Amino acid sequence: MIRPRSLTTTLALAFAATTLAVFGLVGTFVYFALEQQVKVQDDLDIVLAARHTRRLADELTDYGDILQHQERLESQVLGNEALSLRILDSAGKTLVQHNVNPAIAALERPAAAVPANAQITERSILPLATAAGEPIRALAVDALLQNGTTATIVVMRNMHDRWVLLDRYRDKLNVAGMLGVLLAFCIGYFLVRRAMRPVREMATDAASITSDKLHTRIEMSRIPTELEPLVVSLNGMLAGLESSFQRLSQFTADLAHDMRTPLSNMRGAMEVALARPRPVEEYQATLESSLEECERLSRMIENVLFLARAEHPQFSKNMRVIDGGKELQHIGDYFEGLADDAGVHIVVCGSATLRVDVELFRRAVSNLLANAMRFTPAQGAITLSIHDAGDMIRVCVENEGAPIHPSLLERIFDRFYRADPSRGASGTAAGSAGLGLAIVRTIMDLHGGRAHAESDARSTRFILTFPVVEAPGLPARQE
Repeated sequence: MIRPRSLTTTLALAFAATTLAVFGLVGTFVYFALEQQVKVQDDLDIVLAARHTRRLADELTDYGDILQHQERLESQVLGNEALSLRILDSAGKTLVQHNVNPAIAALERPAAAVPANAQITERSILPLATAAGEPIRALAVDALLQNGTTATIVVMRNMHDRWVLLDRYRDKLNVAGMLGVLLAFCIGYFLVRRAMRPVREMATDAASITSDKLHTRIEMSRIPTELEPLVVSLNGMLAGLESSFQRLSQFTADLAHDMRTPLSNMRGAMEVALARPRPVEEYQATLESSLEECERLSRMIENVLFLARAEHPQFSKNMRVIDGGKELQHIGDYFEGLADDAGVHIVVCGSATLRVDVELFRRAVSNLLANAMRFTPAQGAITLSIHDAGDMIRVCVENEGAPIHPSLLERIFDRFYRADPSRGASGTAAGSAGLGLAIVRTIMDLHGGRAHAESDARSTRFILTFPVVEAPGLPARQE
């Protein structure tokens, strides 16, 4: 498997590629600008030489004067070894030539010459080439002698030296560009690596966080502004993991303790029963006691499984609109027999429209009602009420009895929580596994609502707050 390229190398290569592109564009522009400037300057030299030579030739009488004043005519191209001069008669015979090497001499006379009375400009210059491929720029002009004859002046410029100059300049640009790219890569790599140091430090800090160090957080003081949202998210994730890990550890310990109790009860009862022969009635009583403990374990396991499933993101809910008052009355009727046995009176009042999962709603209210029945004194009353508070629907289960200490009102919704530190039956009935209120809070979280408790000397109230959800086609909530 090919290892991915590091971010530092990638950014350094990006800097180098950018530098290469910039150097390439600038170098190309400078190269062609120089080439054009050299061409303009050389053409200007050719034009000036041709103008001066024609002006001198116009003052001569005939071809003989041209031969006689050869040195004067040749002086127009002296000082520049790349310039060549040829003067031809009307028949094309060479009268004067200067600095014409065999390669240039073999060139044919330009097809068109500037007329004697026409202005000489750079547009009249013709590009030629020798057999060896050397570039030549030539200008042919006619000069009218005093006797009326015409002589053709050909001024040529060998561009080979310019080729060599531009080639060397281009090579230097290439070398400078490659060195610039290499330098940009090295500097970019150094700067990016320096800039990425906080990321490496952050990775080191993250690597040091283990299951026994979940309280550790990534230091924010050395983090660049651009990485602050990422570090905040990571620290938030670590806080969530720490909280979940602590809850899981506490949950595991509580679950082990609560499962150990019924198992110990069953084992003790069986050991006593098997210690000596006993009547059938005692064996039957032992089996009934063990069956009750098995049922208690079964309920505990069922509740734990429900809580585990409810925390899954894909937990399905069958939401529909119901009449909350009628549903509370139905739940109250279901518990009427148990309430009569406990000497408790159940009162249902209020009405409001809810959008809930009916089964989950019944389970939450039933858990609260069962919990209230355990702590309501004989001849006491339990009130199930529902009302529309405008921006929320409040369902309340209120019972008479001893108040709950304010410091415990939130903790009683924790899983396996016992109000009594000794984990005795105080605060939770013997038949309870300490999961009923935890299930209520989980159900309310699934509905986007809230569960909380209030308690004073008059009564204890467990309140379920549901959000008001209105959708097209659903019955409007009652006012």
